[in-house]
Amino acid sequence: MLVATSAVLAMRCPECGKMDVHKLSRFSLPRGKTVSVNCSCGASKFEIIKNRSGFLLKFACMVCETKHFLEVSGKVLWSDGVTSLFCQETGMELGSFGPADKIDEIVFRHEQEMENLLDELEDDSYFHNPEIMYEVLNCLHHIADQGELSCQCGDYKIEVDIFPDRLELHCGNCDSINIVYAETEEDLKVIQQVDSIELTLHGFKCLDSLSSTGKLKKMRRKRNKT
Repeated sequence: MLVATSAVLAMRCPECGKMDVHKLSRFSLPRGKTVSVNCSCGASKFEIIKNRSGFLLKFACMVCETKHFLEVSGKVLWSDGVTSLFCQETGMELGSFGPADKIDEIVFRHEQEMENLLDELEDDSYFHNPEIMYEVLNCLHHIADQGELSCQCGDYKIEVDIFPDRLELHCGNCDSINIVYAETEEDLKVIQQVDSIELTLHGFKCLDSLSSTGKLKKMRRKRNKT
């Protein structure tokens, strides 16, 4: 029987949002020693320490801007399965740890799905301005990947309905709606100024109206350091 001696971690950086894949060896994890994984931008993403009962995982969260802990056994961590890392406040998936082939497949599938959707948007005459729609959707995808798309009710699973000239963001928990227009250069400039979108509890808003009042500015919130 083959015993797994390495695994890889795929996780977005809570600071810059970049997705990186990191390789870890079980032989580089002596008991009591903390091994840290940093993004290429220098931000701390993940720590792992071996203890008597298994492994303690500590990982940065780009959603609630703190750090979460997860304790798993060596049998689980070094198996042929995938261990998913979630925000313990919202349930949003932050990353995955497991065999290289399965993690590569997860990362590839996620990127391919987005590329396929964007390709369809560029070629689809359904949209009033496919190029603008492409760019607006790309901006929205980046905001969501950063964990900055949410509702005041606490829900982060925001549904997106696509129309010829706009996107409608809908919270299934409280039925709030936020409209993001995607037809003109001005529409694109509006979402390019935004680093976060929060739907109003039970409310209805348009992204351009918020921008025109100066409530939305391109200013990244300070991250908590723990």
